[in-house]
Amino acid sequence: MDVLINVFVALHVIGIAALLGGFLTQMKAMGEGTARFGPAMLHGALTMLVTGVALVGLNQADDQAVNNVKIGVKLAILVVVLGLVYVKRDEERVDKAVFGAVGGLTAANVFIATLWT
Repeated sequence: MDVLINVFVALHVIGIAALLGGFLTQMKAMGEGTARFGPAMLHGALTMLVTGVALVGLNQADDQAVNNVKIGVKLAILVVVLGLVYVKRDEERVDKAVFGAVGGLTAANVFIATLWT
């Protein structure tokens, strides 16, 4: 079971990398007002959602403690990020505030995951 959990953790990190990497590569475009949500950002957010839900289930099946409040906060943030990326995915230009919010919320999710014990 540990190997399977570690595989899903790796896939979860890949999803984070796709979402956050898509944001970071367009920071200059965000400053110019020409940033847009790429397909990698949407797929990264979806990967995070699917693997995160699978990780909770696998950890509970393995009788490991799961902090449900932490998972709920992370899920709520991810749903907001996923909603913003999904709704604005076809627009040529995304507002700076919306684009910045996606990057900030994604970074917040990473910090919650690593610092909240």
